[in-house]
Amino acid sequence: MSRAAVLCGLGGWVPAKAVANSTLADQLDTTDEWIRTRTGIRQRFVIDPGQATSDLAVEAGRRALESARRTREHGGVDGGPAPDVDLVVLATSTPDHPCPATAPVVARRLGLASVAAFDVGAVCTGFVYALATAASMVTAGLARRALVIGADTFSTILDPADRTTRAIFGDGAGAVVLRAGRPDEPGALLGFDLGSDGGGEELITVRAGGSRQRSTGAPAPEGDEWFSMRGREVFTQAVLSMSRSAEALLDGIGWRGEELDRMVAHQANVRILRAVGEQLGLAEDRLVVNLDRVGNTVAGSIPLALADAAASGGLRPGQRVLLTGFGGGLTWGSAALRWPELQVEPVPGLDDDEPAPSPGTHP
Repeated sequence: MSRAAVLCGLGGWVPAKAVANSTLADQLDTTDEWIRTRTGIRQRFVIDPGQATSDLAVEAGRRALESARRTREHGGVDGGPAPDVDLVVLATSTPDHPCPATAPVVARRLGLASVAAFDVGAVCTGFVYALATAASMVTAGLARRALVIGADTFSTILDPADRTTRAIFGDGAGAVVLRAGRPDEPGALLGFDLGSDGGGEELITVRAGGSRQRSTGAPAPEGDEWFSMRGREVFTQAVLSMSRSAEALLDGIGWRGEELDRMVAHQANVRILRAVGEQLGLAEDRLVVNLDRVGNTVAGSIPLALADAAASGGLRPGQRVLLTGFGGGLTWGSAALRWPELQVEPVPGLDDDEPAPSPGTHP
């Protein structure tokens, strides 16, 4: 039987500081109602001064490794101080430094200093790209077990005066452990669909700071150092790209949209989640939603939503699960699996919060 990459550990992490809509309303020309009705978000988390993406990635990675240890009876990573992981892939668009990559630092802090480690940059699709990359290396025999992390700290690149982006984005991280296994096992990644369109690079961007701007020798125009997004166009492209990607993947593995038990899409906007769900013929109770409590955490979005849902019972063994994302580049991607039995701890900061409302209860 052919070799497959099997999900066997899962963890999530958010910073300690929660920022409610009311706090933003006190600072900017906005209101709690304006934010909720347009996005479905009521709070987000942001790092403290001096913290960085690696700090969140390490905590999420540590919890995923512990989850894998505790799930050993289902094929997870064996116990011990240094889990048998030989690959770390970090999806992020906010690395600690432009150079070097952040993944080696994360690996070292997790006691995995000599393993292969690298970053993947695909913005909000980053985790799906990283997952596909790590899964391919596992199935090819280049790695036995892999730690895949999605982590971003977009609070560090947002214009402090921009009410739209500050309302949408938060900081967070999620991680999974993959191991080599069989395609018929629960947790086996059954397929991927990935795509991009560089013609849309200006829709989601930070214009300054890269080689194109720096090579001019001139200071960047004011405001170009901050993240910018053309929201209306992004909305349309996100719904179209995620729907098409999901449909292509489902066709490839022989599933129908209405057969899905859960869709875990990139947590960008509750209206986008609804629209993609409608395209796939999914009832709203099959959509995993936690953006109301964490906002858009970019590459951390999908794995953080997985960890939150798994810990709360929103994901159950045997369910057919679709992951799908859309981000800058433009990039998009989807993955599918039957959910395995995992031991997952609640995400600190979310575990004592009020339950996330179903998508249908948002304004």
